[in-house]
Amino acid sequence: MSEDQVARVEGGGESAAPLERKPILELRGISKRYGAVQALTDVDFEVYPREVVALVGDNGAGKSTLIKCIAGTHTPDEGKILFDGKEIHIHTPSDATRLGIETVYQDLALCDNLDVVQNMFLGRERVAPLLPPVVELLSELAMERGALEVLRTLNVTTIANVRTRVAALSGGQRQSVAISRAVMWNSRLVILDEPTAALGVAQSEQVLALIRRLRDQGLGVVVISHNLHELFSIADRIIVLRLGRRVATFDHGSTTPEDVVAAITGARGE
Repeated sequence: MSEDQVARVEGGGESAAPLERKPILELRGISKRYGAVQALTDVDFEVYPREVVALVGDNGAGKSTLIKCIAGTHTPDEGKILFDGKEIHIHTPSDATRLGIETVYQDLALCDNLDVVQNMFLGRERVAPLLPPVVELLSELAMERGALEVLRTLNVTTIANVRTRVAALSGGQRQSVAISRAVMWNSRLVILDEPTAALGVAQSEQVLALIRRLRDQGLGVVVISHNLHELFSIADRIIVLRLGRRVATFDHGSTTPEDVVAAITGARGE
């Protein structure tokens, strides 16, 4: 590890982004306890526009807890959360969604018995008044056009028919639907939890290409994964949590998988 990297690690993780840029999301001094278990201790975290941040760490490092604090599933005990430089409070997932923060969990939360369009608009269906305000009809054509437009914008070409039931899709196609659904509502920040887990090589590459396109369109992207090879192919920065603390920050272009593993395991400097 270079002296610069060591200094960045020991300093708590200096941002690799240019100084004139401002983070979409910034967490300062986040701590979270579950009974006798201290899950997070004084964690800082930031995501910039047009950036993919990889969040890594061993099991129990605090990754899921940190993400749940951002997504509104859990409320931190201490610390501040800033969005576009303004302090905000996220108490529920709806609060996060209103800000433009979308989280795609590993289970994807898709309904197998519904088609692609129905999944992408689930809970946000477009309707047309028939006998207002008593009777409304689903605007099927408008929703189909909306789904097609999002898929086309993200260059998702693997789904031939948006009226195909999700149960008939491959793992990579399902992941593409979940990510497309997350970004179609004016999202600013997308969090992906193990997006390529259980996918084959070709399907994983489709998902990684989609993540790159999200970055290219100006979104901030956070990816949690144990696959360092994949992370090195997409991440601009890699942030390491260990035992609930942020212990290292690496720039993609100036580090190695061995450095990251050493930070994860605590072997750095030994």
